[in-house]
Formats: sequence, structure tokens, C-alpha cells
Amino acid sequence: MNIGQAAKNTGLSAKMIRYYESIDLLPHAGRTESGYRQYNASDLHRLAFIKRARDLGFSLEEVGKLLALWQDKQRASADVKALAEGHIAELERKIAEMSALRDTLVELAASCQGNDRPDCPILKGIEQGVSCSAAGCAHQSEGAT
Repeated sequence: MNIGQAAKNTGLSAKMIRYYESIDLLPHAGRTESGYRQYNASDLHRLAFIKRARDLGFSLEEVGKLLALWQDKQRASADVKALAEGHIAELERKIAEMSALRDTLVELAASCQGNDRPDCPILKGIEQGVSCSAAGCAHQSEGAT
């Protein structure tokens, strides 16, 4: 099938499929006499694997490692688990960071009267570099990062 059909069948854009080829996540497709890329069932299966891994938030580098492990029938499942656990730790770090950002914005929004007056604690907090973490909120001038 051509790249448009492969894109439709995998839920990826043709541009993304070409990109995955360019970074060697997908072998370069065979070509027709007129130069059009041709994909087979194996290519579609690999693209679906890549898409699912990306949907789970794995980086392109991690996807490459997962593909190598997926194709290596002699692999140890411990290697796959270690990669997944490393990704989980990174997701947990990002969740904590996002929660702190949310908490900062909640605190700033709660301090705002939301009236017609120009005084705005939200803008003041952004200007002063207010940040929140699990330990609480602080101004950057107080040494918080």
C-alpha cells in the first residue's frame, strides 16, 4: 500500500511516517517504478507498535530501544521492564511538576478578587516568580527555584 493508505491504517500522518523512516525507526520503504513508497503488513505492524509506544509517552530514543527489544527474541524481559520502569519514574516526575504548577496557579487565582480593579495578584505573582512545590509556595527572591 502507498503512504496515504499506510497513514490511514495506522492513524499516523504521512509526514510522520516519512520522519520515522528518516530516523531509522522504520526501514526505508520499497518504491514503485514511479518512486512511490510501498508498505507491507510488517511495516504497518511496526508503525502501530511505534504509535502505541509514542501514545504511552515514550521518547523516540526509548521507542528505538523498545523496537530493538521487540525484535530480539532472545531478550530478557527484565530489560524491557527496566526501560518501562525508567519511563514510569520520568512520568511521575512530570506529574509532580505539573501538580506543583497547578497548585501555584490555584493559589494565585484564589488570591485574585476578579473585579474591575487593576491590582492583580496573578500578574504580580508571575512577575515576582512565585513557585510552588510539595513543600509549599515561595518567591524566587526567597531562594526558591
